[in-house]
Amino acid sequence: MKKVTVITGHYGSGKTNISVNLAMELAGQGKKVSVVDLDIVNPYFRTADFGELFSKNGINLVSSIYANSNLDIPAITFDVERLCREDGYVIIDVGGDDAGATALGRYKEIFDELLIQNDIDMLYVVNCCRYLTRSPEEALELMREIETTARFKHTGIINNSNLGCETTIETAVEAVSYGRTLSEMTGLPVVFNSICEDCEIPEIEGVCFKKTKVYVKPLWEME
Repeated sequence: MKKVTVITGHYGSGKTNISVNLAMELAGQGKKVSVVDLDIVNPYFRTADFGELFSKNGINLVSSIYANSNLDIPAITFDVERLCREDGYVIIDVGGDDAGATALGRYKEIFDELLIQNDIDMLYVVNCCRYLTRSPEEALELMREIETTARFKHTGIINNSNLGCETTIETAVEAVSYGRTLSEMTGLPVVFNSICEDCEIPEIEGVCFKKTKVYVKPLWEME
């Protein structure tokens, strides 16, 4: 992974769950890692909900002072640029769609600097089972909208196609062609295809699968 990883995508694509998985993976390797919750307006699921999990695993959570409150205030109360210049890895979990990417535009200067140093990735999380991204064409349109708003280009794709608790190994396998098509349309690599952590990884030539644990669950599945 690069020093800074920005995670974007459609609402419900699994951005936050991917961000948590990547952070836990780095922490498990003994790496210093910070997760920036850039969902500046409170959605239902956000990385700020995982403060206790992160604390137990030595992960630094950076979020607005209004996170997990009932105040709907789009405020950034932390210094992302300083964090990107410090030692360690940084994962930035961005709000959904182009509206959520608005906050990224202010960091163009530091992002451009990191890009020159090959120290940043902006990864687009897609889920072909979600409304408005069921076709590669729809996913591409949304990706371009995010890039225009963020003033920064994506560097890769994460194919996180799933059906929630109904996801099977067949779901991930069937979504491979979707990811390939989007990759061909954009010229961006599919960094990995998510697959349930209890599934065996299928052997498909040229396809990288990564087991992904479900940390973000619907309210009705929470204990």
